[in-house]
Amino acid sequence: MSRTTPKILIADLIGLAFGPDGQPDPSAARAHIEGRGGWFHFGSAKGVQIEEGRAHFFYLPHLSTREDLIAEAGDGLYDAVIAAATFLPAETRFDLGGVRIGTGTGNMGSASWGGGDGAGGMAPLMNTPGINARATAQMVLKALIRVRPDLPVESLHEQVAAGQYDTGRDLVKTPTAKLEGQRLAVIGYGNIGREVAKLARAFGMEVVIHARPRHRVWIESEGFIWAATPEAAAQGAHALTVHLGLGPKGPQGFANAGLIDDAVLSAMAPGAVLLNYDRGELVEIAALDRALASGQIGHAAIDADLFHDRDSGALSGPMQPYLALLAAHGAKLSLLPHAAADTDHPTRVAGAVQAIDQILEAIETGVVRNLKGDLPEGYTDGGATAPMGLGGVTAGDLNRLAPDLAALSDQLAALSTALQTLQSSGPQAAGEGLMLAANRVATLLRQYGLEGPWKG
Repeated sequence: MSRTTPKILIADLIGLAFGPDGQPDPSAARAHIEGRGGWFHFGSAKGVQIEEGRAHFFYLPHLSTREDLIAEAGDGLYDAVIAAATFLPAETRFDLGGVRIGTGTGNMGSASWGGGDGAGGMAPLMNTPGINARATAQMVLKALIRVRPDLPVESLHEQVAAGQYDTGRDLVKTPTAKLEGQRLAVIGYGNIGREVAKLARAFGMEVVIHARPRHRVWIESEGFIWAATPEAAAQGAHALTVHLGLGPKGPQGFANAGLIDDAVLSAMAPGAVLLNYDRGELVEIAALDRALASGQIGHAAIDADLFHDRDSGALSGPMQPYLALLAAHGAKLSLLPHAAADTDHPTRVAGAVQAIDQILEAIETGVVRNLKGDLPEGYTDGGATAPMGLGGVTAGDLNRLAPDLAALSDQLAALSTALQTLQSSGPQAAGEGLMLAANRVATLLRQYGLEGPWKG
């Protein structure tokens, strides 16, 4: 183990756009590594001559099986690791830490930091929260819009293209419905849940969020409804989307496994849509089976990891139990292989760059950003970082406002004057000035990500 010449395994793709060779292109992240003075290697560290004084990154994005990972990284060959979806068995060893590209760390099972919740171990476990939150949230809304409203776009296109449709006579046969006014239950007020709530509000949906009581003031300050329990959030909901981690693992499994159960599903409006683009285990499969059979759930869209053993053909991962529902409910299911957060090349590159910076900072200075679980001895907690506008507002966000602070102050003063005019002289006198000032204040606040909870 060396802090001056660390060997870092990259166990997942760090670029999703295809390069000239027809393969996903890691060149952007590679350039960042080399710009920081590191070496980028394709393939294993085994047998590679290491140049002293530089960090060496080894790119093996197609490691997948438990056996392959243990064979590659079970003996301490690598000091640290960067991963996204690859599951790292407890037997893999990374004495200087690991970073998961994305939010959840359930796949980061190495005993070096005590497993996926980072509870114990000698090395720090980190993630890159919020880096793919917007991509995932947008995919959740796409999944909802795909079935609600349920306009048969492909069928109508075929009829129009064939000249077999008369708008005046036939339009009544394909009524649709707005999302506006429908109720969306969001379980979880993390980065993704909050982004989904904001998008749903833009469609005019009534958004109810279940989260811990300490979040209530912030949820309500953003104009959403807070619910004390998942069942309360689900009451009468036309759609429900769940965005929680699995929670700590105990003797009976993960704390949040099966959270979306009969009680939650039965509280929803008949024919509702269930969306789980977070952790497959959050939904109780037997309860979903019953709800689909009864029509209580009209459609379920699930995005979860699925792994295929190249030798045996065996399937595993949290998606695997959902496959048993296809025979009876195939038309009511949309199943994705945990692809919702990984369809955007710039997002994956940004996540990889952040992960590279975090692992190097932890190794070189002992400062840990976005710590998950326990802080090992000898390290300093550097706090959380996230893309602007996600994860709440910090003092650093306010510092970025400094160049335009005078402009914001002027607009706030104009807004205050317009409100006083409204109070003293009525809406006709205040109207134009009030709306211009309000719009300009809102624009500046959005520009600097000044919305949501205060994180300090």
